Amino acid sequence: MKLMEQVRNKIRYKQYSLRTEQAYAGWIKRYIFFHNKRHPSEMGASEIESFLTHLAVKRKVSASTQNIALCAILFLYRDVLEIELPWLDDFSPAKRPQRLPVVLSREEVQTLLDNVEKPLYALVLRLLYGTGMRLMECIRLRVKDLDFERLEIMIREGKGRKDRVTVLPSAVMDDLTKQLSISRRWYNQDRVNQVPGVFLPDALERKYPNAGKEWAWHWVFPSAKLSTCPRTRVIRRHHMDEKAIQRSMKQTIHHVGITKSASPHTLRHSFATHMLENGYDIRTVQELLGHSDVKTTMIYTHVLNRGGRGVRSPLDV
Repeated sequence: MKLMEQVRNKIRYKQYSLRTEQAYAGWIKRYIFFHNKRHPSEMGASEIESFLTHLAVKRKVSASTQNIALCAILFLYRDVLEIELPWLDDFSPAKRPQRLPVVLSREEVQTLLDNVEKPLYALVLRLLYGTGMRLMECIRLRVKDLDFERLEIMIREGKGRKDRVTVLPSAVMDDLTKQLSISRRWYNQDRVNQVPGVFLPDALERKYPNAGKEWAWHWVFPSAKLSTCPRTRVIRRHHMDEKAIQRSMKQTIHHVGITKSASPHTLRHSFATHMLENGYDIRTVQELLGHSDVKTTMIYTHVLNRGGRGVRSPLDV
């Protein structure tokens, strides 16, 4: 079995996400090609260090990118090649700079949402701000995840493969109902055309072969085109592309003249900050965001008060 095939099999055995598989495979290939296609079993600590140094000095990558490359290489040695050597423990992650999150004011959020060109993109961005979801968590929503009676959204397998519940804003109920009608039309069309059901996580497709063809499992935000599943090679309907949302927000930010470096994830930061401003306790915000440690949520307390944690400059006295 070829090395990269072993890597992919081990990643899928551990049930890592497709994005993790793509990232790890890409960095392992770069590592091997950097050393002129030598087999990793013939290399050691000096080769890993020279590769990471090249990334930092020559390529000038960020600390987080360098850490991803290190994780991929350590995964290769420990999990794929099953090499346990003392020098593997000597590598520590690069120190990431501590940055405060970018937060939009309420006026900036409202201006942004009012000027998004397409109603579909506007709905997604409103959900991100109104629920605190990550972008991928939002566009991966299934019909069964929405509870209109309890005003709840069940987020399945979020970051770290954790489930959680967040609030369903009443302000998006009408638009979300219209979006479900559009999704239903795509669903009915696929059933008429005998398109395979939507992707199901883990082994659910084998356990429940027809579940992917049920309305409850259909995407809330389906793509308008069929696509090939990168793992199974089955042509089916996937959810919409997240890049369209990212492009739309970038264009709108530029159009309305907001100078902050904002992305869809900025709306999640804004949700947390504005929730704390509204008087909700930090534990509630932690649960809504899905943070394992309240220390992660505590970062939003640094951007709550204006002017350096609410202090008053002597110049203003």
